[in-house]
Amino acid sequence: MAALIEIEKLTKRFGGFTAVDEVSFSVNRGEVLGFLGPNGAGKSTTMRMLAGFMPPTAGTARICGADVVENPVEAKRSLGFLPEGAPTYPEMSVTGFLAFTGSVRGFRGSELSDRVALAMAQTQLEGVRLQPIETLSKGFKRRVGLAQALLHDPPVLVLDEPTDGLDPNQKHEVRELIRRMAPTKAIVISTHILEEVDAVCTRAIIIARGTVIVDKPPRELETEGRTLEEVFRRLTLGPAKESA
Repeated sequence: MAALIEIEKLTKRFGGFTAVDEVSFSVNRGEVLGFLGPNGAGKSTTMRMLAGFMPPTAGTARICGADVVENPVEAKRSLGFLPEGAPTYPEMSVTGFLAFTGSVRGFRGSELSDRVALAMAQTQLEGVRLQPIETLSKGFKRRVGLAQALLHDPPVLVLDEPTDGLDPNQKHEVRELIRRMAPTKAIVISTHILEEVDAVCTRAIIIARGTVIVDKPPRELETEGRTLEEVFRRLTLGPAKESA
């Protein structure tokens, strides 16, 4: 069976600076991929190119077989994307925003109402359903962004820091939700929280200076005596600081 996410030699240059350098990987249904790296490593740029929000300089990215550049509408039908910052329309209520998002996706009537209700239930938003988004805390705004990504029940989820701003209980709830969805979807989670990778991910990719340097299940790294924390620390601090 073909992978739901296929990335081949994806590259992004800004002038003379190469932010992402020929990154390649695929994600199958049932996989939860943790995408890690130091600040500026190229994580968010890779995810934006995969989601079709930023054109690549070179290489290809496909979602359920649809090229994100050549066939962007078809690719985005299969994608739920939670970008960094969870942009919304702040003056809308939670229900209004999710209903708007669903209508853009083509849902109408009772199906639209049912999908909005389910997305709010999945992300525990019922208590703030009528509040303007601009009045919500950072954590609730993040949950609104997650709800819109889940609304159309896509086979592919690309989530940039999905638990950012959430309290410990809310983080646990989101991780449980990801575990429940995982068997039927391909999920990519960009995170700097190593605990999150250990908790929900079946595979870890670590990227540094725009290049993939590790692609293994978290448990394999541990059996080699190289935990994600150790690898990430080396990338962040560098050998000079590590030995100091």
